[in-house]
Amino acid sequence: MESAEIARAETERGEVVLRRRTSEAAADVLELRVNGVFVMDTLETTSEIELAAQALELVERPASVLIGGLGLGFTLQRVLADPRVERAVVVEIEEPLVQWMRDGTVPHGPAILADTRATVVNADIAMAIAEARSTYDLVLLDVDNGPGYLVHAANEAVYEEQFLRRCRDLLSPGGVLVVWSAAAAPALLEALREVFGHAEEQAHDVLLQDRPEKYYLYLARR
Repeated sequence: MESAEIARAETERGEVVLRRRTSEAAADVLELRVNGVFVMDTLETTSEIELAAQALELVERPASVLIGGLGLGFTLQRVLADPRVERAVVVEIEEPLVQWMRDGTVPHGPAILADTRATVVNADIAMAIAEARSTYDLVLLDVDNGPGYLVHAANEAVYEEQFLRRCRDLLSPGGVLVVWSAAAAPALLEALREVFGHAEEQAHDVLLQDRPEKYYLYLARR
């Protein structure tokens, strides 16, 4: 396997790096790392897509969607593929990542962000949720690797009851919250059940850098 760095930025939270790798199994795979930790790539995107797909299936009219975490754009892309969606707001804390998506450093980025229904807000998700003045039919959170594999310790609050209650308050009646995690998170499931009364854990099989793994989605409906 060969890899090469194609973009790097230093922010107040540390280092954000975009790399391109090739192997016998796949050529020209983009990989995102934050502070040296693998976050995602363009080869295994099923769970990022399912984050949106599962929620979209549960709501009859998902007109307004809030996404926490831009990543490499696959969750947003799936949301925008649904003609019922009228507005998709993405909150991303790392401005360089937004820029790489806009300027074509991530080749598929400009086409996704060109959709007039999409708005990208460069902000911390906790602040954005706290200051939100409108409601959403779906809230999709993929802001870290989950409570068990945090890249940034400050994101711990995103998986706790107080923040989840604020997310619930933002949802329209019947609206759905989905949280992505790289590992099973029983405390998160318990917190969601405390806030919503019911929540579901889904395990998704993925192939991560040629290794079979499981990623998890946590779903709750208002």
